[in-house]
This record gives sequence, C-alpha cells and structure tokens, in this order.
Amino acid sequence: MEVDDVSVREQLFHNRVRETFICVLLFTCLYILSYLILTHFKKNADYVTDDVEDATANKIALWLCTFTLSVAVCAVLLLPISILSNEVLLIFPHSYYMQWLNGSLIHGLWNLVFLFSNLSLVFLMPFAYFFTESEGFVGCKKGVMARVYETAVVLLLLTLLVLGMVWVFVALLNNHSARESLYDMWEYYLPYLYSAISLCGVLLLLLCTPFGLSRMFSVTGSLLVKPRLLENVEVEMNCAAFEEASLSRTLNRGSTACWVSVNVEPLRTQFLGVQAKRIALEMRRRASPWQRNLFYPLAMLLLLALTVACVLMVCFHVLELLFDETAMPSGMGDPRLGTASFSMFGSLGAAVQVVLILYLMVSSVVGFYSSPLFTSLLPRSQDTNLTQIIGNCVSLLVLSSALPVFSRTLGITRFDLLGDFGRYNWLGNFHIVFLYNILFAGLTSACLINTLTWAVQGELIRAFGLHKLPLTVSRTTIPLKLLLANGLSKIQ
Repeated sequence: MEVDDVSVREQLFHNRVRETFICVLLFTCLYILSYLILTHFKKNADYVTDDVEDATANKIALWLCTFTLSVAVCAVLLLPISILSNEVLLIFPHSYYMQWLNGSLIHGLWNLVFLFSNLSLVFLMPFAYFFTESEGFVGCKKGVMARVYETAVVLLLLTLLVLGMVWVFVALLNNHSARESLYDMWEYYLPYLYSAISLCGVLLLLLCTPFGLSRMFSVTGSLLVKPRLLENVEVEMNCAAFEEASLSRTLNRGSTACWVSVNVEPLRTQFLGVQAKRIALEMRRRASPWQRNLFYPLAMLLLLALTVACVLMVCFHVLELLFDETAMPSGMGDPRLGTASFSMFGSLGAAVQVVLILYLMVSSVVGFYSSPLFTSLLPRSQDTNLTQIIGNCVSLLVLSSALPVFSRTLGITRFDLLGDFGRYNWLGNFHIVFLYNILFAGLTSACLINTLTWAVQGELIRAFGLHKLPLTVSRTTIPLKLLLANGLSKIQ
C-alpha cells in the first residue's frame, strides 16, 4: 500500500514538473517574440539618453510591457491550443509521445493566463506608467529606488480608490450584500472587478470586430495588387512620373529661392504622395497576371467566406439559445480532453473554429486601430514612445483576455471556459448573451453590406473615369446611358 502511494506521489510530482517546464518554455518563446516586436516599434532615443536614471526606468518599463504583451499573445492562443489538443488526443489516443498533452496542462495554462492578465492589467501596467512619470519624493535622494517608492505609494492610493468605487457601486446595487461582504474582499470584490473588466473587454470587441471585419477588405487590398477594370496603368504611371518630376524641380528651385520658401512644406507633402503613387503603380505594372488577376480575387473571396461563416455561426447560435440551455456559455471544471470533438464536423470543423477565432482577433485589432478614438495609438516603426507602447499593451491585453469569452458567447466554439474565465457573473444572464449575439450579427451584416456596396460603386466610378469629374458635378445625376457610353468608348 505504501509503495503504491509513493508511486502515485512520484507520478504527480513528475507531471507537475513536466507541466511547469512546458509552461515556462512556451512563455519564454512568447516573451522573446514580444520583445522583438516591441524593439521594432520602440523609439531608440528613449533608451540611450544621457540621463542614466531615465534610461534605466524606461528599460524596466519596457520589460514590463514585454511581459504584458506575451501574456496577451498567450491569451489569444488559449482556445486554439485547447481545441487542437483535444483533436490531437482524439486522433492519437494511446500515443506514448502525446502523454504530456492532458487536461491538467490545459487547465493550468488557463489559470496562469487569467492570473497574469489580471496582474498585468491591474498592477504592472499602471506601475510601468507611474514609474516612467515619477521623479521621487521631494527631499529624498534621487535614483531608481526613489522612483519605486513614489510609484508604490501612488499605486496603493489608486488601488484604494478603485476598490472604494467598486464597493460604492455594489452598495448602490445591493446594500445588504455590500455590508455583509465588506471584509470579504478576495472572494467578492476582486471577482466582481474582474467580471466588470471582462465585460468592458467583450463590449470593446463587440464594437471593434464588426468594423474590423469590414476594414479587412481594404487593408488586404492595400497589401495586394488589385486588378483595375478599364484602366491603363502605363498612362497613369507616366502621368505620375511627370508630376513627380515637376514637383521635384519646383522643390529644388524653392530650396534656393527665398520667395517660394513659404510653399515648400505643402509641396513636399504633395511630392511624397505622388512618389508613393508612382511606386505603387510601378509595382502593379511589374506584377504578373497571376498575381494581379488571381491572388486578389481569391483573397477577397476568402475574407468574404470567413466573414459570412462567422455571421452564419452566430445566427445559428441565436437559434440554439432559444431552444437549448446548454448553448449558454459556462465554466468547465475538469476538461476531459480526447473524449469527443467540440465540433459536429469533427477535426475539419475544429480547424475551421481555430481559423475563425484567430480571424476574429485580427479583425478586432484592425478595427481597434482603425477607430477614430484609437488612431493615435497606432504604433510606428522605430518611432513609438514608451507611453504609446504601454497604451498599446494594455489595449491588446484587454482585447485578447476577452477573446475566449467572446468566442464562446458567440458560439464560434463549444469549448467551455476553464478556470476563472467561467466564473464571470454576467455569463449566466440569458438576456445579455442573447442581445450580444443579435447585436454582433446585425452590426457585422450592416458593415459588410456597406463595405461591399461602396467598394463596387468606387470601382465602377474609377473604371468609367467619373472620379476625374469636378466636385461641383454630382455623380448621382449622371444618366445611365452616359455611363455605358463612356465605358464602351474606353473599351474601344
């Protein structure tokens, strides 16, 4: 009996060591990747200043931002890793090399991501911001430790302020429970605060994702060579080259002549725009017919198929919510991986779910940075200051940590939420979940229809040469016969 107990304890010890090693290895890889990404965007002047104290503070804040970004990337990969792990165990149920892949590992990974995401959002990122802005208390010796002391005090006061606001809000909703749980902070207030933060993240995804799904077409189109209907690229490139040469001569004269020095900046901006247009036209001329006429339509069709699939799955989930109680998002205590597929179409359906989850995340990021409210946060290569980096890391962490709840609420996957992700208070509210699905389907459909109609109208206007008309001429008043005649004359 004692021998059996020892063997069981040894097995549990080896399993725990193996899971810890896998988690550390995964997080180390993500940390290196995040550091490379931030190094590409950071402004190098902030880290090589003459003030050693400022440079050290900026480096420490950058390390905290790297940690936060790696947690955000890990949160994005939670559902894909879980779904693919289940399918791998279904395909290889008795494989010796897949014994490390089990429910305990996946459950521990979910718990770690939940813990680190809240730690980064509540403590590390505010600490990084206040640490870079602090200078130490008046009368104290300057240095890094003085900044640490001031930041700790400010962060403590901010924490007390936030907890007080949460307590007041709970007291307004339910006075009796607030009085009873005044000293029960860990079991009541912190989960309530986490639930509120997750709800804000899910609402932000609701606003950004439909807009991002519509913006994906224009962003992808800017990266590929688009086929132009009824257009002569050679003529447009020659016109752009002549205009560029003319502006170049004007700028050269303006740099030596004093009487045109006032108009140099507008001309320089116009010159850069014309130069960019000429380079784009030259790239389109060099593109092969396959790249110009095949890749772009296939990419657009793929984006359209993914978007329509998301809308159809959400609409089907709305019907499931009306007739099936198990369609509601809920938590799962013990993930029994390898017992059944989480898709009715098997491994193929699981792969589609993973692709749709990643596609929704990319679309939400595109929609977030395309929004007028957050355009200023858009990072620029080698020209992003530390405050913008902190803002970007916080925004990406909010979006990514809400992605598992977002995907499960919309019915993109039937994989239930693990750990504390399934303990949010609002997940059991049928009206919130049902209204959320309706709003997502309606907003996405409206944005998609608007994008497609305006894109077709823009291509027809450009094809028939109507974009060259003066602004005083209304394009809607042009008769259809004139449009067709103009198009036929261009074809001939």
